[in-house]
Amino acid sequence: MRLNEITYTDAVPVEGYGPGFFRVGGKVYDGAIAILPTQIGPWGGYDDTATLLAALGHVDVIFVGTGAEVAHVPPAFRSALEEAGIGVESMASPAACRTYNVLLSEGRRVGLALLPV
Repeated sequence: MRLNEITYTDAVPVEGYGPGFFRVGGKVYDGAIAILPTQIGPWGGYDDTATLLAALGHVDVIFVGTGAEVAHVPPAFRSALEEAGIGVESMASPAACRTYNVLLSEGRRVGLALLPV
């Protein structure tokens, strides 16, 4: 197998996660977080669309990690983002982290909102 080193220009990938935390850019964040081109920090969950809408114009899609298991996001949450022009893809948090990192390495305009596992 051939391995290539991935270079992330100005973007910050998810380096790890565990029960109740995420490690991003060498820093550990407890609880739910949002990783956007404009900021990395706490996310208030599905009631907090304002944090994600702040990335409008910087992202095309936001991956939503729904915790340990895949789940549907609330319709009002999805509608608020999609009506603003931001796509929403929900999946389990581990899969969301991996997908985000791959697309980030390709230079895609993506964001990530994660509920802890």
